Amino acid sequence: MAELFVYGIVLGSIIALGSIGLTLVFGILRFANFAHGDLMTAGAYFALFLVTGLFNWLGIPDKNLGLLSFGWRMIFTFPVSMLAVSMLAILLDRILYRPLRRKKSGNVILAMSALGASFIIQMSVLILWGADSLFYKPGVLRPALELPLEIKIRPDQIFIILVVFFSITALHLFLKHTKMGKAMRATADHPELARITGINTDRVIQWTWGMGGAMAGLGGILYGIDVQLHPGMGWGFILPLFAATILGGIGNMYGALVGALVMGVAQQISTAYILPTYKPAVAFILMILILLVRPQGIFGGRS
Repeated sequence: MAELFVYGIVLGSIIALGSIGLTLVFGILRFANFAHGDLMTAGAYFALFLVTGLFNWLGIPDKNLGLLSFGWRMIFTFPVSMLAVSMLAILLDRILYRPLRRKKSGNVILAMSALGASFIIQMSVLILWGADSLFYKPGVLRPALELPLEIKIRPDQIFIILVVFFSITALHLFLKHTKMGKAMRATADHPELARITGINTDRVIQWTWGMGGAMAGLGGILYGIDVQLHPGMGWGFILPLFAATILGGIGNMYGALVGALVMGVAQQISTAYILPTYKPAVAFILMILILLVRPQGIFGGRS
């Protein structure tokens, strides 16, 4: 049970990166972005292109880092892939979402356009890489470390938890202590008042999409390291992402983090009693039970 709890923390950490990006976008734009899961897919496959293609061509060494299953190529991949997905998210907003907002399109139209963008990303991945499951470094043994309480965990999973902790801490410091972070929080609290007081809300929206995309891209890479890559990986995450966001309190970054961890732990622990196929249902049942007691979510509201 302790081991399943640790695995749940790993899964929840990956979900957290996606759900935090999702709630940032919703907090500013009040927009449910159904393409957010596929931004995770884009990040994972762009990293694959770098690791197995471009960096190989450039001759960047790829000796494994200690007990980790990857080398320096993957380390270099993180910032490049996050920037690429940030640009993709901003591009989608410029060519698709922003024109619809300016035409005063309703939430249903925006949601359907996001769904269309999701399918475009999926189909692009299928065309370029095919439908097979892929690995960043196939054939590499990934031994597990034995911890107290009979917990076995791979070094890759420890790395994932540390990267998520560092990323969320950095985002927290950015939102609390930088001028743009304060502008983003002000815009989330009251967009019209923020605009009247001189905040460039268009620039805030651009930063929001960029940061949300970067977090999603990072989550996709980490999930690819932990398991494997396949074109539907982000689509499979979209319901847990929304569930974690709703559970923690829509628009609340810290609530999204807690909601994601609850989702991850609930899904993994349930496998001790039922088939893994049904574990997403367990997480949603838990979400419904918590929302019946606290409809506004664990933290409630925006932060």
